[in-house]
Amino acid sequence: MQNYLHRASLYALTLFLSMVYVPLNAALNIEIFGGGATRIPIAIVPFSAESRLPQSVTTIVAADLGRTGLFKLVDSLGHTPHEPEEIVYADWQNQGASALVIGNTAMLPDGRIEVRFRLMDVAKQVQLTGFTSTVSADQLRAVAHRIADIIYEALTGDIGVFSTRIAYVLKQGNKYALQVADSDGHNAQSIIEYTEPIISPAWSPDGSKLAYVSFENKKPVVYVQELLTRNRKAVANFKGSNSAPAWSPDGSKLAVVLTMQGGSQIFLINADGSGAQRLTQSSGIDTEPSFSPDGRSIIFTSDRGGSPQIYRVAITGNQAGTAERLTFEGSYNVSPRFSPDGKSFAYIHRHDGKFNVAVQDFARRQVQILTDSKFDESPSFAPNGKMILYATEIGGRGILSAVSSDGQTKQRLTSQAGDIREPVWGPLLKSQRTNKFIN
Repeated sequence: MQNYLHRASLYALTLFLSMVYVPLNAALNIEIFGGGATRIPIAIVPFSAESRLPQSVTTIVAADLGRTGLFKLVDSLGHTPHEPEEIVYADWQNQGASALVIGNTAMLPDGRIEVRFRLMDVAKQVQLTGFTSTVSADQLRAVAHRIADIIYEALTGDIGVFSTRIAYVLKQGNKYALQVADSDGHNAQSIIEYTEPIISPAWSPDGSKLAYVSFENKKPVVYVQELLTRNRKAVANFKGSNSAPAWSPDGSKLAVVLTMQGGSQIFLINADGSGAQRLTQSSGIDTEPSFSPDGRSIIFTSDRGGSPQIYRVAITGNQAGTAERLTFEGSYNVSPRFSPDGKSFAYIHRHDGKFNVAVQDFARRQVQILTDSKFDESPSFAPNGKMILYATEIGGRGILSAVSSDGQTKQRLTSQAGDIREPVWGPLLKSQRTNKFIN
């Protein structure tokens, strides 16, 4: 079992190398499967003057809400109210809508666009919330995602994450690209490209940086790269292998896997690469660390017991460095990731010869298998904990998928472009939640 991670890495690289070349900027398309048992019926009326815009705000909002599986989109059937006084609530009640979205857009003399929307409760005939924003044309998608966030939060009570971003590795021909895109797969941009493998991207808590592993110098080295300036620094380039970076919740430290003292063990380093301290002690392979939301512990994969399983180790206190085994179902459990609330973790579980996304809660250690595909890998929670992004295969090609944390809704993010792997969901930023509400 000592070589299981090396075999998995070689397997993934072999798949990468088998792909044909296609353009590096192809967008992801989303397919939705299943949905919640009870969906909220909502009607979204096209905003006024929207046909003059380069993008349809309401189309983006509807797509965001639709892919959660929590909403049933109700046809407006030609009804086009844009102000509260224009609403005939009986029409919407007859359509079965319990919520109604109306809005306006206007081109301003300076070229910017004013967007206003209101969310109405059809039964009570009152406004639940509203929002206005003035943006440039290239920010229309962002404001549409923010509108979807506000609607989602008002109707479900949970935080919306449509304004977040994802990162992943795209392999095409002999090129590897670390890409960042909106959560719906649009606006994909390559952060860095090389002819050597790039793996294990990890978002900094403030969303301004990505840590990742590059083989550009013929060995794995951990880099941290600023997204705005594209400046980067090698923060773990010790003797031997340097891999699997994970940020602490406050962004001050990274957990990394190093072999500089023999064997793969987890170390803590400062975000600038200084102050390396060994955390785990075992004769096996310790890898794939993930910080708890409070920063007090790390879960990780280890084969110290003979097969790959998930363990937890405290970082501080009397039990610091002492590992506790968490998984006991099956002989193969890897790639753990804490949920945002710290109450559970997602991981890859081998079951009946298939590698699937599973979730286990800490309190009862109850395991729920969420997927039924064959080769899932790299699970990553959305910031609200409601969806899990992961990589899987269709026809021998890597794609991205997502599954709700209860397993009811599944999304498939497909592309004509190469092989996509190593996904990670970005954080929810305060700047994305700046609102100007209207009454």
